[in-house]
Amino acid sequence: MTRARHQIISTADTPYYHCIARCVRRAFLCGEDSLTGQSYEHRRQWVIDRLKTLQAVFCIELC
Repeated sequence: MTRARHQIISTADTPYYHCIARCVRRAFLCGEDSLTGQSYEHRRQWVIDRLKTLQAVFCIELC
């Protein structure tokens, strides 16, 4: 059975949450792939811009 978010998360006890996402097949999202030497650094700004957009949409703060 599903539960409301306010029942699961207590901002008084834990005001910060570390949210992560993993890529498929250990693919690099940003940085340099040490195995192939290919750089994915061009994606970093896209991710930052996307997080800022989602921050505004969902009314959350990012550190």
